[in-house]
Amino acid sequence: MDLPINIDLIQDAAHRLDGLAVKTPLLESWQINDALGMRCLFKAECLQRTGSFKFRGAYTKLSRFAEDARKNGVVAYSSGNHAQGVAAAAGLLGAKATIIMPSDAPEIKIDNTRGYGAQIVLYERNSEDRAEIAHRLVEESGSVLVPPFDDIDVISGQGTIGLEIAQQTAQMGIEVDAIFCPVGGGGLLSGLALGLAATLPDAKIWCGEPQGYDDVIRSIVSDKREMADVIVRTICDSIVTPQPGIITVEIIRRLVAGGFAVSDREVKDAMIQLFERMKLVVEPGGSVGFAAATQQRAQFAGKTIVVVLSGGNVDRDLFGRILLQSD
Repeated sequence: MDLPINIDLIQDAAHRLDGLAVKTPLLESWQINDALGMRCLFKAECLQRTGSFKFRGAYTKLSRFAEDARKNGVVAYSSGNHAQGVAAAAGLLGAKATIIMPSDAPEIKIDNTRGYGAQIVLYERNSEDRAEIAHRLVEESGSVLVPPFDDIDVISGQGTIGLEIAQQTAQMGIEVDAIFCPVGGGGLLSGLALGLAATLPDAKIWCGEPQGYDDVIRSIVSDKREMADVIVRTICDSIVTPQPGIITVEIIRRLVAGGFAVSDREVKDAMIQLFERMKLVVEPGGSVGFAAATQQRAQFAGKTIVVVLSGGNVDRDLFGRILLQSD
């Protein structure tokens, strides 16, 4: 079975995003390198438009709709980062956006989504089905749905990160041994893997997930779509999906070497290191790849790795509490 996305589709996404998405930098801290015993470069998608990688996939999806298809607006559901990406992309393309968000989403994500001009519909995460709400709104309004991850256009947009990593490391004369990436539903990880398969085929790709939400890691091993333990609480709100996508998991099984589950404690430590050593504000879910690399530093000692920092949309109060913790 051929994979549904090829390098041409990702290159088309890169063309559509040119001049709109930030070509985020590849950053390095010698202090972190020394502490971990490896060379670690960071793809800082926390500096992307809307504060996360999600703008890439959202704009790619919306730009491939015919203008007539966008005339009744777009609908999306998200805990925050996809919401902001869709809202910003819709604004650039002159479309109305309605976003379904959990009532307990970080305040910064709700405020920013509204600030991009979207209408917000809040729902209860534990008692309501966001997909059902979205499909009802689409039927009532004639709008179009922009899925958060399990979509060919969205995946190809996220795949542009892989192209940029390959270009940047080539320009720096760096040979990459491994790439670490956070994963929720798998849109970023699958797109990244596709982009790198064509450009850095010798680099192994690894994912990081919160403990209890290691459904992608288990899906790689079992060869079926595993479910997360959604009762478990974690600070990594941006990547707590109940199950990987149908499209994404097929790509991940073929192209991703494996993954590592990390605790909230390890995520907090990663956030602190990124702030203190890199001066970067990275949200919990966006720090999971680095937490996994830190956890596995003995295995990757002496290697050169790239870590994707997928987003930086974290509430100030939470970020402050994490930075001030002393235990």
